[in-house]
Amino acid sequence: MSPATVVLVLLSLVGLSAVRAEDPYLYFTWNVTYGTIAPLGVPQQGILINGQFPGPNINSTTNNNIVINVFNHLDQPFLLSWNGIQQRKNSWQDGMYGTNCPIPPGKNFTYHFQVKDQIGSFFYFPSMGMHKAAGGFGGLRINSRLLIPVPFDPPADDFTVLIGDWYAKDHSVLARLLDAGRSIGRPAGVLINGKTGKDTTGKDDAPLFTVEAGKTYRYRICNVGLKTSLNFRIQSHKMKLVEMDGSHTVQNVYDSLDVHAGQCYSVLVTADQTPRDYYMVASTRFLKDTQTSTAIIRYAGSTTPPSTVLPDGPVGWAWSFNQWRTFRWNLTASAARPNPQGSYHYGSINITRTIKLLNTRTRVGGKVRYAINGVSHTDPEIPLKLAEYFNITDKVFKYNLVGDVPPATDAAVTVAPNVMTAEFRTFIEIIFENPEKTVQSYHLDGYSFFPVGMGPGKWSTDSRRTYNLLDAVSRHTIQVYPKSWTAIMLTFDNAGMWNLRSEIWEKHYLGQQLYISVLSPARSIRDEYNIPDNVIRCGAVTNLPLPPPYA
Repeated sequence: MSPATVVLVLLSLVGLSAVRAEDPYLYFTWNVTYGTIAPLGVPQQGILINGQFPGPNINSTTNNNIVINVFNHLDQPFLLSWNGIQQRKNSWQDGMYGTNCPIPPGKNFTYHFQVKDQIGSFFYFPSMGMHKAAGGFGGLRINSRLLIPVPFDPPADDFTVLIGDWYAKDHSVLARLLDAGRSIGRPAGVLINGKTGKDTTGKDDAPLFTVEAGKTYRYRICNVGLKTSLNFRIQSHKMKLVEMDGSHTVQNVYDSLDVHAGQCYSVLVTADQTPRDYYMVASTRFLKDTQTSTAIIRYAGSTTPPSTVLPDGPVGWAWSFNQWRTFRWNLTASAARPNPQGSYHYGSINITRTIKLLNTRTRVGGKVRYAINGVSHTDPEIPLKLAEYFNITDKVFKYNLVGDVPPATDAAVTVAPNVMTAEFRTFIEIIFENPEKTVQSYHLDGYSFFPVGMGPGKWSTDSRRTYNLLDAVSRHTIQVYPKSWTAIMLTFDNAGMWNLRSEIWEKHYLGQQLYISVLSPARSIRDEYNIPDNVIRCGAVTNLPLPPPYA
């Protein structure tokens, strides 16, 4: 063999190995349209993806590249966001208005992101306005790679269960109510995978899932609703909790689980009862009048309908708080990487900064607004990330209008873009205080965090004595009970612009959110990707020249 031939063979082998080493790609084309739906028996305008309500599930594996070409056939701008997907170094794909110009009507945009170093159960949703009230959401699962051990045997099947409250009014009507300073009120019902479990005559819908006696199944339960905490249970069956918000948990067994807005849980359920039909039940929590939805699980071959006696749900928020205290991180299980989850000792890291965030309800100009530390967020014409990247922030927003401690209770609320800075790779403690009579739920894009403590009343430094500094479950969404506090800890090691928001969507819509700007001083693609070539530009950045790329 000649030297030239040897070189060609080696080059071809190197090229082949490079192709094999690249993580797989999943391609999707989604057409977003309006369509008439009637989940509560009342026809209303829904948002469909490829004609489906809910939208199609994404079934991926750790490190897959996901490419989704979204065509917007609505008469309004549209965005999709990916609840819990960390978008490492890539807030360009986060899909919130603070990071992305929306897709104009009649246009398309291709999202391209990697589910880097993640496993677990997530969902996507439309993030503009009140679109979330019309549908457009769906499940997104990230399976473990084959070489990574999973702390339970493979289930016989894997089911996505999207639960959420539902309103019979169109999303545009709900938006007008909020714009007028009114509340959207209580939901009209609860849905499980887009249905209430009954048809218009009151008969049960067809079975949602079919199981075989003796086999074990995985159920991924996500609360995709607008505001209401829900309790989930399965008639006569126990649920073994194995994962929440992308982390493996200690495998405790539960009769029911409280799932707050924006949260996802995975449970294993063994079909170990007498073969027949059984109800899954989702019911509202912390409301005066409980609303309930059902869906049928059928044992293969069953002709026996489910019992009409539904299992009772829990009462009171103390029960929910005590359940939260039983959740523990599985320290010995691997997550997306081979090393055990517990090899990250968050409790031994020095806190560099403490931020206390107080959510409040107020009136501005006679209309209801919701605020965090005295600032009620409003979206500017230009997404915050683009203004920052093109160095025109002075024309769009001011950093750090919100402080690390709440202002005096009688201070006037500022309505403005709410952007806080966090130093890259610092370990920060955030305290959420909720003085209201309703449950709050907070989500942080781009990260997972450790909810180390909760308690009634106001937080103080003495509250740290109660912290769980060993095995708090790393997650992306956490509840704050009425007149209580919740403390989280995390390292801000993901450069970008990230939305911290109330998952109570009317509060989010009326200002209870902020963005955290995390900049790498190195301006290196090691820390953050350059702006994508296909990014949609809008407003003042439309025709600006690109800044120098990251090194």
